[in-house]
Amino acid sequence: MNIHEYQAKQLLKSYGCPVSNGRVVLKAEEAKTAAGELDGPLWVVKAQIHAGGRGKGHFKEPEAGPKGGVRLAKSVEEAAELARQMLGRTLITHQTGPAGKQVNRVYIEEGSDIARELYLALLIDRKTSRVSFVVSTEGGMDIEEVAAHTPEKILSFSVDPATGLSDFHGRRVAFALGLQGGQVKQCVALIRNLYKAFIEKDMEMLEINPLIVTPEGNIKVLDAKLGFDNNALYRHPDIQDLRDTTEEDPKELEASRFDLNYIALDGEIGCMVNGAGLAMATMDIIKLYGSNPANFLDVGGGATREKVTEAFKIITSDPNVKGILVNIFGGIMRCDIIAEGIIAAVKEVGLKVPLVVRLEGTNVALGKEIIANSGLNVIAADDLGDAAQKIVKAVKG
Repeated sequence: MNIHEYQAKQLLKSYGCPVSNGRVVLKAEEAKTAAGELDGPLWVVKAQIHAGGRGKGHFKEPEAGPKGGVRLAKSVEEAAELARQMLGRTLITHQTGPAGKQVNRVYIEEGSDIARELYLALLIDRKTSRVSFVVSTEGGMDIEEVAAHTPEKILSFSVDPATGLSDFHGRRVAFALGLQGGQVKQCVALIRNLYKAFIEKDMEMLEINPLIVTPEGNIKVLDAKLGFDNNALYRHPDIQDLRDTTEEDPKELEASRFDLNYIALDGEIGCMVNGAGLAMATMDIIKLYGSNPANFLDVGGGATREKVTEAFKIITSDPNVKGILVNIFGGIMRCDIIAEGIIAAVKEVGLKVPLVVRLEGTNVALGKEIIANSGLNVIAADDLGDAAQKIVKAVKG
């Protein structure tokens, strides 16, 4: 789960991290009052969406005034006007795709003088199963660009969970970033606080870009992006309360209500599979035979008829889906339950695109018999390769 920048800064502030003073604005008429509560002479107006590259983005609507999602204002009135122009508009960045995201919140923040811009992140390293720090002197840039062109400017190291974090790690970050004097002490304290927040709140990612050094020699978190482990959210009701469902794909949101593992993609063949590994293999073989999957959908090993029905309804609600492939290997999951769910869903929502079903495993004969006697226009497949070829042919033909 992701949260907005202003929420991330409020959380980090509660852990003692230095952030600028700011106000969130939900309605245009509140912008002037919010800006007036902050000290000038410079204000920063930031569109709040769950995507990076806001400053370099552009608004979809031609009448939108500002040409980016992060703008500077030199008066309260200008800050309020920029907020008014952003709210309700669709911001397009390199991470949103061409559809963009609607700006429903704007964050107005006190401006900061910047002497240096740095990069700092904490991530889960899947290879080592440890928390890793990633730091660079090239703050304010996309870290992917830095990694591609000047990888020597990135330092990465992990923390051994047996010994935990020590001040040595903070000093290592400080020296890598070229910090000196009192800045080293500030960095050690910041690293300690960030690591504590990361562990206690079950984060998957904590990115600060940029981390700045002011002309006075102080370090400050100028931007922050936090991501949390969905599987641990039950332990953090305070984090769950920060969820903005308007930022999520409606199909993914609906799937989460039924405990379905669903991720929307941009292909044309909808997939319903049981098991993450089989789902990945299904997506790969669709690609192999010349098409693209429209989603990743794992109904799980013990799905009920109702769960299968909802999964089918979510797939068919995607206007990009031109064909559906159901691929079930029945271990814990029974093939007859899948068959009954498919029939119930088709009768409820209709079937306007080709449907290929491959069943194997527990009660497979009964499952195939149920589908064969249903009267539905379903294409049966014997194995995964056969199923992929048939659905691609049906869509392309």
